[in-house]
Amino acid sequence: MSGHSNYEFKNPVVNWLDSRLPIVSLIKGQAMDFPTPKNLNYWWTFGGILAIMLVIQLISGIVLVMHYTPNTAMAFASVEHIMRDVNYGWLLRYMHANGASMFFVAVYIHIFRGMYYGSYKEPREVLWMLGVFIFIAMMATAFMGYVLPWGQMSFWGAKVITSLFSAIPFVGDPIVTWLWGGFNVANPTLNRFFSLHYLLPFVLAALVFLHIWALHVPGNNNPTGVEPKSDADTLPFHPYYTMKDLYAIMLFLMVMFAFVFFAPNYMGHADNYIEANPLVTPTHIVPEWYFLPFYAILRSIPDKLLGVIAMFSSLLILLALPWLDSSRVRSGKYRPIFKQLFWLFVFDCLVLGVVGGQPAEGIWLIIGRIATAYYFLHFIILLPLIGLLESPKPLPASISEDVLAKSDAKSS
Repeated sequence: MSGHSNYEFKNPVVNWLDSRLPIVSLIKGQAMDFPTPKNLNYWWTFGGILAIMLVIQLISGIVLVMHYTPNTAMAFASVEHIMRDVNYGWLLRYMHANGASMFFVAVYIHIFRGMYYGSYKEPREVLWMLGVFIFIAMMATAFMGYVLPWGQMSFWGAKVITSLFSAIPFVGDPIVTWLWGGFNVANPTLNRFFSLHYLLPFVLAALVFLHIWALHVPGNNNPTGVEPKSDADTLPFHPYYTMKDLYAIMLFLMVMFAFVFFAPNYMGHADNYIEANPLVTPTHIVPEWYFLPFYAILRSIPDKLLGVIAMFSSLLILLALPWLDSSRVRSGKYRPIFKQLFWLFVFDCLVLGVVGGQPAEGIWLIIGRIATAYYFLHFIILLPLIGLLESPKPLPASISEDVLAKSDAKSS
């Protein structure tokens, strides 16, 4: 009969449950026995790290909400109450705040890994696009969460970023008024952002589910970019990759908790420990570090509307990446020119991050404009061009051949 499992479990209780609701066999087939290329390196462990970080953010966020008051008169004090009076409230708050930063560290590595190894190419276009939507949802969630402590940078960051929508012709001002819930950033704004910050992580979880589902249709990409041709090219996901992922997750969490316990405010801004004051503007308004490259792109364009278009385009252009890269070779390992341009692109993104944290004047403005121009040049001109002109290195005949070649090289 359809819907029944083919597995026979030794435990009679598990077997009884699975014959009626095949959860255990689903986990066994899609998580434990799932055929995975045998040559995945540690860059592939960041998918598992991101799943764990999402769980940490969800649990810590749900507990923090129990003690937070979304009201402009009490929000700042409620955060201080969490820090000082709630049992282990300081730990929950620092886990959530630093967890957001580490979440973005992992997702940036995950994205760059996908770009280097061509994980966006056929047949994984939908998988890549879902990943981009997850990234955009993460950015929206993080931005709204940053407003909730109602410090100086929270208030002015919300005011500056939401004001950008006023650049949209005809409908811009009504959109800003709707976002604010009035004619200024005030209590209705905080309530809107609080509601959305609580809701969006569950939307994020749904997108992650679709992302994993889309992954399990074509299977994992791998460092060679060559699809598995036989069972000899793959391993069951458990126990090899579960242990490998667990090791990487533990190392990543050690780094995260080093920040939580020893430098909890290192990635934050000192002005956010000053209660929001609409009458006092901070000297230099900056968003969180993970927004800085896109903030630099926004400020590098003299025209406000064009700056907004450029900022959103820098995200949306990632959706077109599977079609912009014209090369038939997937992995950057075998593409010498692409490899150099990839690392130049990574450097360009780091430069944009530095520029985004500096005042938009003088030499920083010039560097920002050059880096912004190169960002779009990489996608629109260079990727299609080098795919046509580049001579890739020979690909291995199979994943097993690549693994055996590495083993022979090490033994010799």
